[in-house]
Amino acid sequence: MATYNVVPGGQPSGKPSGKPSGGGGARHLGTALWWLLGLGALFLLIARPLVTVGAGKRYVVFSLSGGTLPKQLNEGTHFIVPFVQQVVPYDVRTQTYTMARAQTESNPQSATDDDAIRARTSDGQELEVDISVRYHLDPNNIYRLHQRLKGEYVAKSIRPNTDTIARSVIAEYKSTDAYSIKREDIERRIAERLRSSLKVDHIILDEVLLRDVRFSEQFAQSIERKQIAQQSNQRKEYELQRELKLKQQKILEARGDASSIQLRGKAIAQGSRVVQYEYARKIAPNVSAIITDGRNVNVPFSAPNTPRR
Repeated sequence: MATYNVVPGGQPSGKPSGKPSGGGGARHLGTALWWLLGLGALFLLIARPLVTVGAGKRYVVFSLSGGTLPKQLNEGTHFIVPFVQQVVPYDVRTQTYTMARAQTESNPQSATDDDAIRARTSDGQELEVDISVRYHLDPNNIYRLHQRLKGEYVAKSIRPNTDTIARSVIAEYKSTDAYSIKREDIERRIAERLRSSLKVDHIILDEVLLRDVRFSEQFAQSIERKQIAQQSNQRKEYELQRELKLKQQKILEARGDASSIQLRGKAIAQGSRVVQYEYARKIAPNVSAIITDGRNVNVPFSAPNTPRR
């Protein structure tokens, strides 16, 4: 259909303008497309049908229609149904939970600031123990852990199991074992029992560390007194050993002197004439004889410078 130009006065000129009449429809179509794209972007921003699971993470999918799905989302990008499915993140990397006296060392999820374990040994002494538990969640059973404990696996599993098992193991040892080589044995037995208990809740135990062991003040004082007495006994024993060695040395020296005297006596008895001769040689020149041991020893001599008659 042709259009006509209108001249002043309101009368058509009778000549068509030659321009098409569809330009307005194209502009409306482009505007609609932009509106659709904007609404789509807004929908994606609000609904978030795509979720990205980062390194060391697992996501549990919870559906409003069916509850927790029997799977977990591994690392990567996944699609979920908007407004129907929701995701719950879990960290499957190694974590550390510490039960200690100091507030700064206690886990924030602990119910008290002083979270140290208090236990009695087999000899009736009370110990206060700081303990650290290193663990990680089973990455292949995150949805089962979520069904069993939700996100409260520390408060419902790790903390109560650690407290109970540590008490029972410490009760099998004497108080002094906590400071001896048996301390490693205590750690090992706690780890063995705790590993079995946490496995039921899909938690994998990596390591148990006894960080600090404290006795009651009275028992600590008794240990100090015992150590002082032990050191005193060791010093006395050292002095006795030293005196014994000195006595043995003197005895050996006396035996040596006695042996030397005996040897000299034998030599004198066997060589009495030699002794007499040597004795006589030392006598003054004007002495002709002496009495020794009941015998006369004649010693010939000639007096020097004496004239003969």
